Amino acid sequence: MDSLKKTILSAIYVSKITKETVFQILNQKKIFSDEVNSKFEELVKENLIEQDKKTLTEKGRNSLKVVLAGGVFDIIHPGHIHTLKDAKALGDVLVVVVATDNTSVKMKKRRPLHDQEQRRELVNSLSMVDLCLVGQEEDIFKTVDLVRPQVIALGYDQTHQEKFIIDGCKRIKLDAKVARLESPIPESSSSKIQKEYGESIHGI
Repeated sequence: MDSLKKTILSAIYVSKITKETVFQILNQKKIFSDEVNSKFEELVKENLIEQDKKTLTEKGRNSLKVVLAGGVFDIIHPGHIHTLKDAKALGDVLVVVVATDNTSVKMKKRRPLHDQEQRRELVNSLSMVDLCLVGQEEDIFKTVDLVRPQVIALGYDQTHQEKFIIDGCKRIKLDAKVARLESPIPESSSSKIQKEYGESIHGI
């Protein structure tokens, strides 16, 4: 399948979660090609999208490999970039979930510098990310069920155990592979950056 068709399918998938139109999403990706309309027609003929051109068929959805990743993402650093690039390489669509402010406090033992909406906007601006959502506090698998990924990517420093993820996916009848990613810059972290920056300010 050519890249423009895959991009259109990805945009249709994202539109069902965000409620944005497919063309709004394509415009955000700077896709204004005259080929788009003809590609829509071809996708209908190939039974990858419905006649309304706004909905994926089961075949179309199965043709997309969706990857789900998550984290706090308070200060975007090189470790995040490498990890998210590796996550995107596992599939066609990368959905990232940022932790709520309350969850961030539990995970990091401090309040994030940026609130959850600011962090969502920041991550959403990264080129490899197709969609960024704010997570659910009471049950992370509500978001997993919304996204229905084929792959769940865990960062090298994330404490989630694979068995916990697999068992949770079984509960929502989702057969997803869990991939543990390795960061080429494991010493890089938001907490370390904030600590070192704070120390340098106090040392002035």
